Amino acid sequence: MMNLRGRKKFMAEISTSSFNDIMFFLMLFFLIASTMVNPSVIKLTLPKSQHNQTMRKTEISVSITKDLKYYINNKEVAFVSLENELVTVMKNSAEPTVVIRCDNSIPVQDLIDVMQIGNKLKVKMILATKSPNG
Repeated sequence: MMNLRGRKKFMAEISTSSFNDIMFFLMLFFLIASTMVNPSVIKLTLPKSQHNQTMRKTEISVSITKDLKYYINNKEVAFVSLENELVTVMKNSAEPTVVIRCDNSIPVQDLIDVMQIGNKLKVKMILATKSPNG
């Protein structure tokens, strides 16, 4: 007599137990990496403007936070030494343009004080604003 019993069929299995660990580590890596992309950003709420114009010359950024901290290119500077620091930074560029980024809640007089420094140094100053749809 012949043996008619069927052979046991081979069942392929894929183990997915390590997939959860890999996905967790990838998510953790991207969360940490995304916070490190721009660590020296100064938080400001810019005033709004109807018309936008972008400048791409030698830009020097002067930022003023709502608690009246002054920054030149993301480096904190005291107001009394703002003029000297601007002169130092402007030495390296032929036609510098100072872009003033100030919080919309600061007193106008503090903005005017910075603009008077630029007027005294005879440098072109532009006030950065936020577009109405952005």
